[in-house]
Amino acid sequence: MLDDTILNYMEANKVFTIATSVGGVPYCANCFYAYHPAGNTLLFLSDEATRHISEALANPQIAGTIQNGVTAVAELQGIQFQGDFISPTAQEQEAFYAHYYEKFPFAKGRPAPIWGIQLNWIKMTDNTLGFGTKLSWERYS
Repeated sequence: MLDDTILNYMEANKVFTIATSVGGVPYCANCFYAYHPAGNTLLFLSDEATRHISEALANPQIAGTIQNGVTAVAELQGIQFQGDFISPTAQEQEAFYAHYYEKFPFAKGRPAPIWGIQLNWIKMTDNTLGFGTKLSWERYS
């Protein structure tokens, strides 16, 4: 079960860094996301022609981070994650768009394909709970 601290943090934030790798060459990009509790999935919009999408289609093993930009050490919070890239079916797209547009209604003004990352592993550092506090979750543990 996902810890409430991790869940609340993912729901409260809006931007993640997606990291891909093809041929041993890493790449990363920032995207707006919406956390969808069904399947512990991060949903995001991005054009298929972007490097991160073309690489995710070639190698669906994804890593990334979520941080809120806080610079005070005592308030530092952030997530590292690994997951599987999802190219949704037509039925999944409908549900994904509905959930994404709930968080970002303005995104309807610039339609783009929707994608997902099904989370498999999360490590959260949360210094607000004590310096160096780490919370973790694994799908398969």
